Amino acid sequence: MAYSGLSLGGGLTPWVKRLMVLNGLVFLAQLGTQYQLTQYLAFVPLAVLRQPWTVVTYMFAHGGFMHLFFNMLALFFFGPPLEARWGSTEFIKYYIVCGLGGAALSYAFAPNAPIIGASAAVYGVMLAFAMNWPDVPIYIWAIFPIPAKWLVAIFAVMSFVSMLDGRGGNIAHAAHLGGFAAGWLYLKLGSPTAMLSGFKRKTKRHGLRVVPGDAERSSQAPPPPTPAQRRSIAMREEGLLDELDRVLDKISTDGIASLSPEERRLLDEVSRRYRQN
Repeated sequence: MAYSGLSLGGGLTPWVKRLMVLNGLVFLAQLGTQYQLTQYLAFVPLAVLRQPWTVVTYMFAHGGFMHLFFNMLALFFFGPPLEARWGSTEFIKYYIVCGLGGAALSYAFAPNAPIIGASAAVYGVMLAFAMNWPDVPIYIWAIFPIPAKWLVAIFAVMSFVSMLDGRGGNIAHAAHLGGFAAGWLYLKLGSPTAMLSGFKRKTKRHGLRVVPGDAERSSQAPPPPTPAQRRSIAMREEGLLDELDRVLDKISTDGIASLSPEERRLLDEVSRRYRQN
């Protein structure tokens, strides 16, 4: 599987690299204990009160080398563009949310089955990739191109049908679908790009006003600004919005981790003013 039209940015991004290393180390530990460790890492929905940590640890355990290989292969291809666009903190938060979604749906549809694997989180990453780059062709076996949005849709339908008919063998289709569902809800309700775009539109529509402090509010209202003062305020706000445009474009391109301390302070200041408005 490969894709064209995007670059891996010269290598793995920080959290994709850490996740791949961590999954590999846990798998070696499973082998070293002849899979006895797996029972302490696997998520069994009805046993969650006895082993609450398993809602997270199940994402890092795998049932065999090929199970690990295909999950890490998908993370290798689809993860770096997302982390580069969103920033590392937002990426790992989304990854964990999708994994928790897999656990939640497994509780509803497979309460007695032990669940292991990064598939729920990885399926969420695939969904986010397809929502950000829907028409990028994904080459199956490096031969057959299919747009990312259709590939993910096929996987979602297959997981849904297999979950309902119960003929999935040892595959946790409910967890896969839970990763999709959690990712979709997260992106619709709290997508980093959508939040930035909405913030940008609202800020431009309402403008930025300097809000008086408590001492000023308790005294008499100041006289209205003169035309010259209004022009000066408008010019300062226009310059601030231009700088905000540049910073938001940088976040969309390189992720929030790429911001300098000065740019972060600018975002904090604009956010404070907008909340006061």
